[in-house]
Amino acid sequence: MLRLFDFLGRSTAIRALDDALRAAGLHPLLVPEPVKLTVIQLARKHAAAGAQAAAFADAAHLLAYCIFGHEQFAESHGALAADHAEHRLEAALEDGDTLDAKLILLAFHAELLSPEIADRIELDES
Repeated sequence: MLRLFDFLGRSTAIRALDDALRAAGLHPLLVPEPVKLTVIQLARKHAAAGAQAAAFADAAHLLAYCIFGHEQFAESHGALAADHAEHRLEAALEDGDTLDAKLILLAFHAELLSPEIADRIELDES
């Protein structure tokens, strides 16, 4: 019965992701709907069954970091959170096939990255 309401309005997953984006300091309207849908699919694929909210929160924080850049993110979340997000970014760029790497690539292709972050992305053309 509750799934019926998903057809009439925004899905519970999109509302949960929007809440996570707000908590990360990023207004949900700044993230296009196709990006949100892809984030939801990636989070569902990579997260444990009961950890969807935590996966959304992690994804939202990384997206906010990538969109705002280090300084602006640090101003709103503190230096420790910015350093943690920076570490996640560096690890994702090195590993290449993690959820974080896929989120960064998604933001890159959606042209959401701050210039500071976008300059650090190197794509193999081969």
